[in-house]
Amino acid sequence: MTKVEPCISCERRYRIRLSVAAYAYEFMDDPVLTDEEFDNLAKKIDVNIKTGNDKLDRFFKKEFSADTGMWIHKHPEKEKLKNLYMEYYKK
Repeated sequence: MTKVEPCISCERRYRIRLSVAAYAYEFMDDPVLTDEEFDNLAKKIDVNIKTGNDKLDRFFKKEFSADTGMWIHKHPEKEKLKNLYMEYYKK
């Protein structure tokens, strides 16, 4: 049986999209995803995949929980998330 390599770019996209959605909900009172969409995306997160960003890999490994979006309060790059939110959801 061959080992399936993880999709690192997929994991990056999942984490970014989920983080922006959590940021929008928690800080801007703007649910950009439905609860079901958020939950389904959160279930795709694999904290064991290394994305090449050590700081965020450590953050997700330590703080992320698929059951809540409260982890966003400890996210180390909230300003970047704010910028993404403003760029893609508030145009």
